[in-house]
Amino acid sequence: MTSDVTAFDHYDATSDSGDWEDMTLAPGEMANALEAPANVPVAPGHGFAVDVAELPLERDPDTGFGSCGWRTLICGDRTPSSGMVMGVAEFGPGETLEPHRHGPAEVYFGLTGTGVVTIEGVAHEIRPGVAVYLPPEAEHGTVAGSTGLTFAYCFPTGRFADVDYRFSPR
Repeated sequence: MTSDVTAFDHYDATSDSGDWEDMTLAPGEMANALEAPANVPVAPGHGFAVDVAELPLERDPDTGFGSCGWRTLICGDRTPSSGMVMGVAEFGPGETLEPHRHGPAEVYFGLTGTGVVTIEGVAHEIRPGVAVYLPPEAEHGTVAGSTGLTFAYCFPTGRFADVDYRFSPR
């Protein structure tokens, strides 16, 4: 094989079997392959961008969510996406997300402010740049610090409505 031709494995998301196959590129084709990787299965729809500032702040204090709000960025019943939910949670000073459990794991990533995320009774500080992993079915809750708190959250599921929040007795 010469340096002008590149061979690699390619995931064919369009085939019925969805199998990996060997693929060879002629000179000059590698740049195009790198721009649009063929080894990534295609989600429904097309890529998109969402501006958090253009989304409404949602709240649901009556069901146990506490005093925090959230903005849903990526969710299969709102955006042309699959397999992932992402949003931003927003807390004023001292606001809460009450202790609860749910099946899918979750990740928080601190954006502004500070707070405490308690996971199975163990307190973890959250602040800008800190990621917090929440295992499946782990009881967790959040309290914002004196300046409030904002964090991004992600679930490995297609729709926010599929996350069954079960709040702990108060």
